[in-house]
Amino acid sequence: MASMESSKTGRRTRRRFSEEFRVGAVRLVLDEGKTVGAVARDLDLTPSSLANWVKQAQADRTKGRTGLTTDERAELAQLRKDNRELRIEREILKKAAAFFAKHQA
Repeated sequence: MASMESSKTGRRTRRRFSEEFRVGAVRLVLDEGKTVGAVARDLDLTPSSLANWVKQAQADRTKGRTGLTTDERAELAQLRKDNRELRIEREILKKAAAFFAKHQA
């Protein structure tokens, strides 16, 4: 079996997992009662990644009572992006107003 580690940094290369794979891994923890560590070892995952998936799934299952749901996280990210853009636009308009006020006199 080939090593998953990079020779320069000693860190794993970033991997992507399908939604079905994630759901199956989470199901093993939440529905079958296996530990995060055991499932992570069996599926060659980092325990922290699997724990994050489990935490998110719990929030989704409880409709946000245990944390932000996936939809809420997406909405929050969009709102933060919009807010950042609006702040930049406001700064541009402030500078333009100051420029024109200075050159009107």
